[in-house]
Amino acid sequence: MHRDQNLKPSKNMGSDDRQMKILIVSQYFWPECFRINEVAKSLLGKGVVVEVLTGQPNYPRGKIFSGYRAWGCQRETYQGIKINRIPLLPRGRGGWRLALNYMSFVVSGLVFAPWMLRKKKFDVIFVYALSPILQAIPALFLGRIKGCPVVLWVQDLWPESLSATGYIRNKTVLKLVERVVCFIYRHTDLLLVQSKAFEDPVRVLASGTPIAYYPNSVDDTFAVPAKGELPMVDGLDEGFSVMFAGNIGSAQAVEVIVEAASLLEEYADIHFVVLGEGSRWEWMREEVRNRELNNLHLPGRFPVETMPGFMQKASALLVTLADQEIFKATIPSKVQAYLAAGRPILACLNGEGANLITEAGAGLAVPAENARALADAILQMYRMPPEEREAMGTRGRLYYAEHFSHDRLIDQLITHLWSECGHQERAK
Repeated sequence: MHRDQNLKPSKNMGSDDRQMKILIVSQYFWPECFRINEVAKSLLGKGVVVEVLTGQPNYPRGKIFSGYRAWGCQRETYQGIKINRIPLLPRGRGGWRLALNYMSFVVSGLVFAPWMLRKKKFDVIFVYALSPILQAIPALFLGRIKGCPVVLWVQDLWPESLSATGYIRNKTVLKLVERVVCFIYRHTDLLLVQSKAFEDPVRVLASGTPIAYYPNSVDDTFAVPAKGELPMVDGLDEGFSVMFAGNIGSAQAVEVIVEAASLLEEYADIHFVVLGEGSRWEWMREEVRNRELNNLHLPGRFPVETMPGFMQKASALLVTLADQEIFKATIPSKVQAYLAAGRPILACLNGEGANLITEAGAGLAVPAENARALADAILQMYRMPPEEREAMGTRGRLYYAEHFSHDRLIDQLITHLWSECGHQERAK
């Protein structure tokens, strides 16, 4: 039976009385660069005992990182956090390899995780549900074994994201995935959603499972002046730099960046800088070569600790998403980082993400995949007085502090998790 999601933890369940023990289940974790790394460290810093179940690091290049192996279980410690790694087939290239990568984590989680975590007790299991949401299946199994609640943080809508990115188009397969998602949602104790627009589609599949809005954030280092030297990046220190940072994939519709760069080629001091890697990076590199674009730079991937400095250096920060219905409900996690960095934002997307940037007064938003509109917006920002652009960045940073402060959101997460522990205790 599901409970009232607004019920607060009883006093005898508060963090002042005893330490809460959390198992984080995430297919992705350090040394891969994901939001969950900072969440785990911050929970630990607030006195929570944190342990992680994850796979072998291989994102985004699809190859197992040096020092790890695809097959076999491993244990290690990262800044006081115990990490349990289970076998995982690397993503490689192509849809079938990605599907096998997803399924290998589920199977390994069901087979090896109970053995790796034997005799260990947890108050709650917290699932960082990026795609694939299937990773929640071993978490639910562990929750049943350990007798503790499972909280799922929904980052992507399934099965919609599968069809939107083109990985699966077969309607029968998508219907089967939808049934699996229904099972996961309905057997979870609490669903946290990263966008308010996620609530209705999740509720349709979740039956009576409580749902609460819990947005993404970034480490607060993005909101303070960056220190230290940065690697040299072509285009970033030249004229007016428009920087995109993050995954370069089909969901990001990076074709619009190439087209906008082509349209603005005559403006010698406007430069596009795309930091990151992904499935469409090679395609972008070929387009730059074939079109002889001197204003589009693809320096590759850099350590996450350099990102605040790079973002604060850019003249403007760019976020893009494909023109798909599902992405209208999505707020890319880079938006919070951009707001915190205090630079004006150029958004080429629809729905919640565009509305947020407009509401914050932090930049300009144009329709998804519209290269002409994006180029016009870049020119508009390029021609603005510098103080007007600075004002946009300042409003963005203030909006971040009010709505997405990392420390405040970690406290909210702890409250959610303690609440589930309290429900579990009273149910016994």
